[in-house]
Amino acid sequence: MRRRAIARTLFAPRSLEDAVRALGFVQMDPIRAPARAQDLILRHRVAGYRAGDLDRAYPRLPLAEDHLHVYGVIPIDSRRFLHPRVRAYRWRVEEEHPRLAAKIRAHIERNGATHPRDLQRALGKTRIANGWGGHSAATTRMLEALHYRGVLRVAHRVGGIRVYEIAPPPSGRPLAPATRARAIIELLVDLYAPLSAGSLRQLARMVTESSIAAPERERALARLLAGRTLAREKVDGVEYVWPASARAEDAVDDVVRLLAPFDPLVWDRRRFEHLWGWAYRLEAYTPPAKRVFGYYALPMLWRDDVIGWANANLAAGRLDVELAFVRSRPRSAAFRRALDGELARLAAAVGASTVRSVERP
Repeated sequence: MRRRAIARTLFAPRSLEDAVRALGFVQMDPIRAPARAQDLILRHRVAGYRAGDLDRAYPRLPLAEDHLHVYGVIPIDSRRFLHPRVRAYRWRVEEEHPRLAAKIRAHIERNGATHPRDLQRALGKTRIANGWGGHSAATTRMLEALHYRGVLRVAHRVGGIRVYEIAPPPSGRPLAPATRARAIIELLVDLYAPLSAGSLRQLARMVTESSIAAPERERALARLLAGRTLAREKVDGVEYVWPASARAEDAVDDVVRLLAPFDPLVWDRRRFEHLWGWAYRLEAYTPPAKRVFGYYALPMLWRDDVIGWANANLAAGRLDVELAFVRSRPRSAAFRRALDGELARLAAAVGASTVRSVERP
């Protein structure tokens, strides 16, 4: 099952557009340690990838930033599965500033792609509580709400800041809710398989509670699980499912890979613990004194085993890496060569000229 998981997601490097299409979704996160999540995910799957390539290429590629179960980038034609959203929940900024959405839409229709800073100059800097315990400009929060609802799309980024434009309507005829529900669930299976039936249900709820009504979601799940498009197998009493058409797992190679905390191979923490025998946690939001793994630990995949993790920091052109192992460090020459190769690839991807690594005592 480990090898099946690895073979499904760590495919041979290809173009950026093809890699996003093959995955179906790439999670985005602003933390840079030593690069953002999307860069750390894509560098394993895109030939010659360098941090920031997604931002640079995005305006000319048929991609869209959007909310699936979390925030990330998808092929632009997948927007038709997510929109229109049906959830009745209104954001706080929509409740407190009911006329602001129309003003923002009118401004962007007149002026084209708009940076949040330019919108603040035009419409004011009223502040509002955000979802992270701080405050944001009301205009910025409304931009995010309109983006979530499919009214706006991200045109490009400037220094990591999203610049918005009016979103074109999804291409093609509107899809029936049943079609949308099945397409979303199949996308999640393709992205994270093999995954347990429990994880699949959790993921489906995370997406479809905003885009598809619950009864339609449950019917789509039931049909998919009862049909013949999914293969299944029980391991230690846990039933895993994956597309029946998937190719057989490949033999593992002598490669070390430092994976992002949100890499498809890592994302399902229950599966991770079951298949690799230890519990990994992202501790970026854990008080430093309580951290076990470190601020932004990158799980270390060696052959078909996740044997430890690394914390990496880029400063003044040097990549500093602290290595830690769940049990003991492999002593073979093959592992040493593979680790050196991975540190060199990571350094090249983030623009480091030198690498220094140490092992945690």
